[in-house]
Formats: sequence, C-alpha cells, structure tokens
Amino acid sequence: MCKIFIGADPELYRSRSRSMRLHGVATSIRLENLFWQVLEEIGGRDGLSVALLITRLYDELSEAGGDCANFSSFLRVCCGRYLALQLAGRIPADADVPIRSLDADWVLAGEMQRDGTARRRRAVDIPQPIA
Repeated sequence: MCKIFIGADPELYRSRSRSMRLHGVATSIRLENLFWQVLEEIGGRDGLSVALLITRLYDELSEAGGDCANFSSFLRVCCGRYLALQLAGRIPADADVPIRSLDADWVLAGEMQRDGTARRRRAVDIPQPIA
C-alpha cells in the first residue's frame, strides 16, 4: 500500500512559499507544490491567477464569517474538496468548464448526501455500548 504513496515525485511534497498582497497587506503562504498545482487548475478554469483566486477565497471566507487564522490549511482543504468533488462527478473533470458556471447548491447537495450516507454507515459499524 505505501509504495503507491511513497513513490510520489518528491517535488510534489516539497513546500514553497509565495508572497502576495491581500488587500494591500503583504503576506506569505507556504504550501506543498501539489497544492499550488491544484490551485492553478482551479483558478485557470475561471481565468484567474493563483493570487487572485486566493484573494477571492480569502474575501469570501471572511464574508461568510469563517476563520482565516489557519488560511493555509483552508487552502489545502479547498484543494482536497475540489479533487473529491471531481471524483464524485459534482465538478466536471473538463478544466474548460468554469467553476463559476456550476450550480453551487447542486454541487454541495451531492457532497452532503455522500457525507450523510458515510455518517450513517459509520454509525451502523460502530458498536454501541451496552447500558
């Protein structure tokens, strides 16, 4: 099993920092190269540079009242969710289809359905304590 994962190109898990400005404030974001590649793909679908994509994600997270304290982790989760939603067929694999053209409610409904099913499955599999 591990050979599948340890056989990855070491360049994919090498970290790289990028400096950018978020609303005039200079900041540096450190992510592994794989995540930078996924962010480039996500942004590219809508004609956005990585810096502009990150600014939009930051703004929308702030507007929604989300926690920006661990923004690098948020970006990693965005990348993982993007890839998982592609595998689930909720985001087309065709990179020519812009993310902005998708019905977000439909995409999220499928994710919630899948997560609810997984939760129910786990609840069935977990032995209940005897009172």
